[in-house]
Amino acid sequence: MTTPITAPPTSPESLPVAPSMSPTLEDLRVPAAKAAVDRRVVVVCGLAVAIAGAAFLAAELLTRLIALITNLAFFGRLSAAEASPAESHIGLLVLVVPIVGALVVGLMARYGSQAIRGHGIPEAMEQVLFNQSRIPARMTLLKPLSAAVAIGTGGPFGAEGPIIATGGALGSLLGQVLRITADERKTLLAAGAAAGMSATFGSPVAAVLLAIELLLFEYRPRSVIPVALAASTAAAARLAAGGTAPAFEMPAVAPATGPALAFYIALGAALGVAAMLVTRAVYAIEEAFERLPLHWMWWPAIGALAIGVVGYVEPRTLGVGYSNIDDVLSGRLALGALLALSALKFVSWSIALGSGTSGGTLAPLFTIGGGLGAAVGLAASALWPWLGADARVAALVGMAAIFAGASRALLASVVFAFETTRQPMGLLPLLGGCSAAFLVSSLLMRHSIMTEKLARRGARVMAEYAADHLAQVAVRDAASRPAVALSAGDTVDAVRAFLLSHAEGSRHQGFPVVDEQGELVGVVTKRDVLAAQPDGLLLRQLIRRPPAVVFEDSSLREAADHMVTEGVGRLPVVSRQAPRKVLGMLTRSDLLEAHRSRLDAAERPEQALARRTSKAARRGARAAEPAP
Repeated sequence: MTTPITAPPTSPESLPVAPSMSPTLEDLRVPAAKAAVDRRVVVVCGLAVAIAGAAFLAAELLTRLIALITNLAFFGRLSAAEASPAESHIGLLVLVVPIVGALVVGLMARYGSQAIRGHGIPEAMEQVLFNQSRIPARMTLLKPLSAAVAIGTGGPFGAEGPIIATGGALGSLLGQVLRITADERKTLLAAGAAAGMSATFGSPVAAVLLAIELLLFEYRPRSVIPVALAASTAAAARLAAGGTAPAFEMPAVAPATGPALAFYIALGAALGVAAMLVTRAVYAIEEAFERLPLHWMWWPAIGALAIGVVGYVEPRTLGVGYSNIDDVLSGRLALGALLALSALKFVSWSIALGSGTSGGTLAPLFTIGGGLGAAVGLAASALWPWLGADARVAALVGMAAIFAGASRALLASVVFAFETTRQPMGLLPLLGGCSAAFLVSSLLMRHSIMTEKLARRGARVMAEYAADHLAQVAVRDAASRPAVALSAGDTVDAVRAFLLSHAEGSRHQGFPVVDEQGELVGVVTKRDVLAAQPDGLLLRQLIRRPPAVVFEDSSLREAADHMVTEGVGRLPVVSRQAPRKVLGMLTRSDLLEAHRSRLDAAERPEQALARRTSKAARRGARAAEPAP
């Protein structure tokens, strides 16, 4: 009745699948072969490059639109030339202009789309995670328009968040127009976002890293290559348009000494605490607005009142404030000015963002973190000159560390600070400081400023990305051997009697069925046999479909995907050389059991070196014993 199936001998020089085996495989359901890169990736790359061009144009248009609204609102002139609200002299009207802009944004959100509220990246993350990267088409227009109005009327935001969101919306829109998969649409969304960031700051590598850490949630060639091509295309377009200078002005600095490096790492840890406080403050303010007995459409106007009051006290807090970052990195501000700018920018930005208006987080965080870092650097230079700390490097570390701690985009923060200043001597302090900020922030808060909003809505957001454990385990290492096979020529009555006998092997839920030559015919389950009406039926008559099998050298990930595709809970294991000879059975329970080694590696501490040493000592002691 039952036949233990053992593996036939194989030659290491044999082909994976012999040409003569192709007829044998025609009626077997085997896992689909998947390549890391195929022709579809080439198509997506072409689309990503096209999106990069559109994202560059969108970035240019948004920048000019912000300048146009700034000139109209603060200077009363019709011009798209770069202008800063801090240079205007409109007096108490500075209290009114941000409110007017906020009312326009509130109306756009109320009658256009609520999705324009916020700083863009969390909203893009939500579409990637829970809506198959489908961003509504109207967002392509509404997000940049609302951000231009908010920032142009004095909103203390950066343009990078809306530009990233707009680029992502362009990629998503193209991905919805064309007939492509959800994964390819996600890649196009990330490519558009990366291109927008690269076009704004000339930071293609940081843009790719940001897309990986915050949007792609993976590192695969089929997604990274198109995103990298899009980011490099946008950066090249920026260079062609004359954007050859670094985004932020910073003089050359000397290499960090050992004591100075230790100081920068400690500074990064302190900025990790600041990142936690900033994140909690923003969401506390948001919760306070939600308790107001007013429709959310009016909240941005209330937040704009704070923008105006703070802007009247310190005009530098108005607008994108990229010039503030230049001043901080160049060491042009005194200690008192740095502390005042950081504190007031935080008050203005956190209230405005918590009110639900439209704007980015990167530039405000850079201003706050850079100002705090420079202030601490100046104090350290005065109190402990032997450290050799440079206030400009401290500012660089501060601005990147607070973003790394708040967003958890560690590598993107490090590389972004380097690419936008082109200071190679700052790389080591940046890596140490941002890593310390990342560590402290992770210890102090569970979610980042990007994911806290999603988590509060009950969404499960991934906090870390690891290699798929099932993709690293071969089927041969997890399958049950030997398989208990049933003979196709047996009657259903006889098989039923065996299943009810409680004999060895009879408790399985599925069985491979083999013919007289021991070759696989199909698979039956215990339910199939017990539900059948015998009347002399042979077991082979219960088989309704070609058998789905898995190769012994396939990965468990391929096997699991094959189970889902075929709608089965178990697969006969075969070799490529003899695909009709059953070597074992792989079940869903085997897939779960394969995770035990992963859990052991993560949770079970061991002193491996000491154990090996003691074993070697015991072997040496036994060898030294005199022979009997």
